[in-house]
Amino acid sequence: MVSYKELGLVNTREMFAKAIKGGYAIPAFNFNNMEQLQAIIKASAETKSPVILQVSKGARNYANQTLLRYMAQGAVEYAKELGWEHPQICLHLDHGDSFELCKSCVDFGFSSVMIDASSLPYEENIALTKKVVDYAHQYDVTVEAELGVLAGVEDEVSSAVSHYTKPEEVVDFATRSGCDSLAISIGTSHGAYKFTPEQCTRDPKTGRLVPPPLAFDVLDAVMEQLPGFPIVLHGSSSVPQEYVDMINQYGGKLPDAVGIPEEQLRKAAKSAVCKINIDSDSRLAFTAAVRKVLAEKPGEFDPRKYCGPARDLMTELYKHKIINVLGSDGKAE
Repeated sequence: MVSYKELGLVNTREMFAKAIKGGYAIPAFNFNNMEQLQAIIKASAETKSPVILQVSKGARNYANQTLLRYMAQGAVEYAKELGWEHPQICLHLDHGDSFELCKSCVDFGFSSVMIDASSLPYEENIALTKKVVDYAHQYDVTVEAELGVLAGVEDEVSSAVSHYTKPEEVVDFATRSGCDSLAISIGTSHGAYKFTPEQCTRDPKTGRLVPPPLAFDVLDAVMEQLPGFPIVLHGSSSVPQEYVDMINQYGGKLPDAVGIPEEQLRKAAKSAVCKINIDSDSRLAFTAAVRKVLAEKPGEFDPRKYCGPARDLMTELYKHKIINVLGSDGKAE
């Protein structure tokens, strides 16, 4: 059993309470490798933003659970080395799909876990979430649950259609499950193809797809039912077109990739939404930078020469999100 407190990590309870009161959202950035982790910590340390390091089931298998524990501990020490005296860093399991996986993450030093039982019948979702909560809370680990289903594909999570969260269910669900935060479905979606062309309109000037707006009426109804309760948005990458264009320019093929407009995320961040998940954007930035280097220097074979620029571009992306979208800069001095 490894306590996350021994690693220098924090859970999300205080983070979320401050975010709701302050009208901003905590960045929840997924990472799979060292370069992503370095970029996240550098951006967070330079902006003094609390941050949630997210690891999916697939990323945990890719990186190895033991290495992840030491990477998280190293991230805290790296943040201090960068001048962040009191880092507020959470290590979170994203889309845990079983009690066993959540328990294993708690035992290996995660400070927060998500149990995603949203695809199960309502009562089974409550029962499994409560089982995870009962275990995690013994070790002061916070638990995120999900009500409603997001469309899209990301790692092991896949759904062809979305089902909006039913506001009339949220009080019963949160009360009976005991979860600390709740991920809801209001029209965000996983992956780089969040909407089909049929769901969008096209900008007559640029020809680019314009996605449909988020269902803020559902969010408002949820907040009315659960005032002050931490709400989470998954699938909230904006799919920056400059990265998509760069990937396509240097040999990639991402036609009609489209994400969530940043102005809608800014609006959400000022509400009870206190955690916004961003994964695809960093994947796009990483891939764009690597493709550019390899296209311009086809003889290059030193990974540092293309992973380094990728790390730099991701750092810029993370700082932009923290400062210009989520408003979390300066909240963790």
